[in-house]
Amino acid sequence: MASRALPVLPCIEAKEPERPPPALVSDVLEEIFLRVASPADLARASAACVSFHGVISNPSFLRRYRSVHPPLLVGFINRDGFHPVEATHPSAAIARGVARTVDISFLPHGPQGWCANDVRDGRVLVACWYRRRLREYCDLAVYDPLFRQFLLLPPMTDDLLASVGIDNETKNNYTGEASFIPCGGTEEDTSFSVICWMFSKTRLAVFIFSTKTSSAHWDAVKSISWADLGLPQEIKQCLNGPAGQCVYGCFYWKLYCRRELLKFDMDTFEFSKYELPPGHNHRSIVIVESGEGKVAMFSKLVGEGSVDYYTFMQNGADDQKSYKWHLKSTIPLSVHGPNFSIRGQAGGYVFLESIIEEQDKTYLEYFSLDIKSCNIERACRTSGRIISCPYFGYPPSMSPRRI
Repeated sequence: MASRALPVLPCIEAKEPERPPPALVSDVLEEIFLRVASPADLARASAACVSFHGVISNPSFLRRYRSVHPPLLVGFINRDGFHPVEATHPSAAIARGVARTVDISFLPHGPQGWCANDVRDGRVLVACWYRRRLREYCDLAVYDPLFRQFLLLPPMTDDLLASVGIDNETKNNYTGEASFIPCGGTEEDTSFSVICWMFSKTRLAVFIFSTKTSSAHWDAVKSISWADLGLPQEIKQCLNGPAGQCVYGCFYWKLYCRRELLKFDMDTFEFSKYELPPGHNHRSIVIVESGEGKVAMFSKLVGEGSVDYYTFMQNGADDQKSYKWHLKSTIPLSVHGPNFSIRGQAGGYVFLESIIEEQDKTYLEYFSLDIKSCNIERACRTSGRIISCPYFGYPPSMSPRRI
């Protein structure tokens, strides 16, 4: 019987065991993570892998990331607490995480309650004005609502006020406001500066407090009379509009019921005055950065169903008369109703506030107007009529300590 040949089996080559891909070096990971647009996604990546967390939590990476991706609008804050943006807003998911972390219960209770004046870089500046023995006082404090840290600023002495012509012991009553000064420091820098402006019937004075100096007290940097500014010698009601209008290193204020705009240069500590377009005596305005070092203005009259957007064109830096305001566009508010007021600007937005009355209850509803696109988005609603400040931030895991 003939033998049958066995089938030829295919030759199977022995394979070496698979090797894991080489680990990505930290600088390559950093470049990858720098392109993640959502801070929430970046925070999830940090929690998912130990090696990822080491790169993302590095202060140098966080500085780079925040320079490319500005903080997101996550809500509004006042003495009642933090009010996150609502579900329809793009930042709603991050806002819910921030809301679980923010706490203001550790703030001391002032005689008339604290009022949020300004928010910048995760810090909140609060003020409390009160009278005691026929004299007026103001307490200012800075706090970090994420890490529950609180710093009470030193009071202004009577001698300091008297040195600039504001006497607290006479009937030369005064009032004032305060705001943060943009510092442009590093992310791990805990220093900050505050500007406070006070005005009486005859004078305007500017004070600065900074934690960068070892003195830890207020300095009077400018005092000027209304007459020296080419205004009436006595002004009963002075500066009008939102606090903290710092644009390209200068602070701006509109004079109450007048067409004049005051500018205070933080480099020279000098005042200058500009005339607003006709019809601006009773309008509320917000000065904003429009890019390439140019100044612009959003303007609104109470009861009108639109916001006007002006650009400011100046031919000479030293000639205050060689300029003009140009009406670039009018933004309708008909969809949202005319009962709006301008509340301020921050983070590339102008904020609009609307009073809503429903079933014997009053609410404040906030909207954000994008400066570049002029798109309007509803942000949130707060109860009562307590003025709130917009709060910008990242997920708590990405937020460094501020104080």
